[in-house]
Amino acid sequence: MGPSNFKYAGLHDVELATLAATGDRRAFCELVRRHGSAVRGLLRRMGATPAEADDAAQDAFITTFERITEFRGEGTFAGWIKKIAARQYLRRTQRARRLAAATLQDDDGWRPETGDADGRIDLDDGLRALGDAERLCVTLCFGAGLSHAEAAEALKLPLGTVKSHVRRGLDRLRARLSPSPDAALEERRGNG
Repeated sequence: MGPSNFKYAGLHDVELATLAATGDRRAFCELVRRHGSAVRGLLRRMGATPAEADDAAQDAFITTFERITEFRGEGTFAGWIKKIAARQYLRRTQRARRLAAATLQDDDGWRPETGDADGRIDLDDGLRALGDAERLCVTLCFGAGLSHAEAAEALKLPLGTVKSHVRRGLDRLRARLSPSPDAALEERRGNG
């Protein structure tokens, strides 16, 4: 890290955003460095491929740079950029769905399998196993930090529907991520 970048590394996000609002590109680059991987991780949990997550994160940071004067420091910068990224990704996927619906006559319902051969499941696999609506609602509320009401607004769904998707999604994640009784028995036998 160069001497001029060191000055930015010690600043709080609000200070960096204030500097970026005056046109200081190095301050904004520090914000991107700090939060880029978290934004890409959120987008991956929402269902984006690594390449899509990179593209969507870049678009979100461009929008953030253009709107940086709107950041007031009332919440965290990380939460603000994640909301922007999540909303843009949702719009992008909705456009893609409309295009796919217009070009495809029917859907055979095929979904890729999740999990690995050893039966170990991590959070990303668990999220991929959820339905689209459940995954988006859970990710927006817990990954992006949106309230149920904000998620409902972003998704243009009734608040009760979002709450139902979150509850069902969390229940399914708990069930999927909890070790099965057979797995616990096998682990005890292997360790005994």
